[in-house]
Amino acid sequence: MNTNNIKKYAPQARNQFRDAVIQKLTTLGISADKKGNLQIADAELVGETVRYGQFDYPKSTLTRRDRLVKRAHEQGFDVLVEHCAYTWFNRLCAIRYMEIHGYLDHGFRMLSHPDNPNSFEVLDHVPEVAEALLPEKKAQLVEMKLSGNQDEAIYRELLLAQCHALHRAMPFLFEAVDDEAELLLPDNLTRTDSILRGLVDGIPEEDWQEVEVIGWLYQFYISEKKDAVIGKVVKSEDIPAATQLFTPNWIVQYLVQNSVGRQWLQTYPDSPLKGKMDYYIEPAEQTPEVQAQLAAITPASIEPESIKVLDPACGSGHILIEAYNVLKNIYEERGYRARDIPQLILENNIFGLDIDDRAAQLSGFALLMMARQDDRRIFTRDVRLNIVSLQESLHLDIAKLWQQLNFHQQSQTGSMGDMFAENTALAHTDSAEYQLLMRTLKRFVNAKTLGSLIQVPQEEEAELKAFLDALYRLEQEGDFQQKTAAKAFIPYIQQAWILAQRYDAVVANPPYMGSSYHIPSIKSYIKENFKNNDKDLFSAFIINNLELSKTGANLGFMTPFVWMFLSSYETLRSRLIGKENITSLIQLEYSGFDGATVPICTFTLQKGKVKDFISSYIRLADFRGAQNQGPKALEAIQDHNCGWFYNAKSDDFQKIPGTPIAYWVSNHFIESFNNNKKLSEIIYVKKGICTGNNEKFIRQWHEVSFTKSSVSSC
Repeated sequence: MNTNNIKKYAPQARNQFRDAVIQKLTTLGISADKKGNLQIADAELVGETVRYGQFDYPKSTLTRRDRLVKRAHEQGFDVLVEHCAYTWFNRLCAIRYMEIHGYLDHGFRMLSHPDNPNSFEVLDHVPEVAEALLPEKKAQLVEMKLSGNQDEAIYRELLLAQCHALHRAMPFLFEAVDDEAELLLPDNLTRTDSILRGLVDGIPEEDWQEVEVIGWLYQFYISEKKDAVIGKVVKSEDIPAATQLFTPNWIVQYLVQNSVGRQWLQTYPDSPLKGKMDYYIEPAEQTPEVQAQLAAITPASIEPESIKVLDPACGSGHILIEAYNVLKNIYEERGYRARDIPQLILENNIFGLDIDDRAAQLSGFALLMMARQDDRRIFTRDVRLNIVSLQESLHLDIAKLWQQLNFHQQSQTGSMGDMFAENTALAHTDSAEYQLLMRTLKRFVNAKTLGSLIQVPQEEEAELKAFLDALYRLEQEGDFQQKTAAKAFIPYIQQAWILAQRYDAVVANPPYMGSSYHIPSIKSYIKENFKNNDKDLFSAFIINNLELSKTGANLGFMTPFVWMFLSSYETLRSRLIGKENITSLIQLEYSGFDGATVPICTFTLQKGKVKDFISSYIRLADFRGAQNQGPKALEAIQDHNCGWFYNAKSDDFQKIPGTPIAYWVSNHFIESFNNNKKLSEIIYVKKGICTGNNEKFIRQWHEVSFTKSSVSSC
């Protein structure tokens, strides 16, 4: 895929959408002064209209406008603008992808026209589109079309109706009727200079053929924000922009095929799956003793529906899309009906977490688009995705919501005390469900900062699942108040349930952020919970992901390769070598990854130590440039005699002081540490003078005049 057009368009789009949202907020009497202080105009009712400052709106907008005001107070003006801008950007990108692929039920393009570049196909087919999206307004819309001068109003109605229609399949991205973000849909959409033109004209249709385009749009959309915050102490709301990086496709394939794919092949080594995975590395031949250890942690059989795959920092879903492909092959191998496979994968196998709402939206969308390729009716099946943007519990009125939930079907009364205070005036506060709810909500006070590093005991998994299912039932079948309360609590119980489970494969490109850039809440949490693995976020993620895995599970990571050598990561190396298995590792060349500011490696692990296991390594240090990394890695996978493929026992690294991952050194080199004395045992090893500028201060003997030197004074 040529990303140049996306790279040019997406940053401009962010600024355009932000400006459009600010303009709409201003007309609603919501703004900020130059210092960022919120300015809210009073709402003045005038008959059936309401006036916000100088602008009049229908009275029906009042409730939604109040919700925007509340969000502005809670989030701040700039965060509100950012959220609403990316909400409309994401929605329009999703509709654009769907119209090009023919996934809109009415069959017509919403944002473009196949034959007229300055028009909209839906405006040529108002009766048909209105029948599909707004049957109750069909006559009115047709009459407006016949008038010849109301295309803007018609188009706005149809676009909002399209968003409402997509809510059933994608509630995480498209809201139902009366969503407050509707008030911020930009004006003048049918003009030739509208905000839609860049999306349609700036990115050729051929670039929309793969769902991967969604991830690239997102990465470039936040690129200016990333540049602005990088190199500073990063605030909670800026962590996504500072740490998210789109994983190259070949690395994604390597990671997933050698974790999810490997999990299947360990039990079924003759599976045809192996021939469908280009980046799968055939394990080295192991000794009988090693084979016996592997057999002890390998399942005798696996049902496809039981395989659980987690990406705890899923971003826009690139890794999970590849997991879908591998799992689909596994289901097909077992003879499942083709139309059943997509829903089974989405509901049983794939789990994703992120701290960024917009990324989770796009991840869920991308997975549904993969499923739509395989099942034309997937949008009508009410699929319940396990892709979650972690939410904070700080602003919840727990007492009020617990009353409304009326979980034990008893009228409740009580005061609204402190958020986490034990409120004995409420009914059933000693019930298991209430206690579970309180424990869960306490864990997620800083969810947008700590993300999937938050730890939930595995022992609570069954209890959380039972409570979650009960909340889903109340959301569908309860009274109005129960539905409201259940909807409010579900995100927290669902994210806790995902974190309480243990997975067969965990694959991630975790955030990279050194401790010097951590805000105090992150720094203290990591020090307390990931002692000696607190130098960078990625090292804490590796340890935490091991805890989220079953014994024998396979894991995959892309990280900076500093952990392989630096003394500050020796504790991490000792854990990975002493208690787990490094199954494979690819070390990229220093400039081997566009977009990364640090040198990268990508590697896979198996949880549980297997003594004397022989691992596979690929060293790409001699191949400069990002464009050479994937092909050279593939060449090494296909030809182990290429010269940059290595086999090594990770146990041998422990024989070298500091335990570096020195997979390329000879056995003779390693044994020299056992068979010879260290220099430090014979003499004192010290560092000489550090000049700070060797070019300026150090000279060869022959460069300095003897008459100007005093050797005896040294």
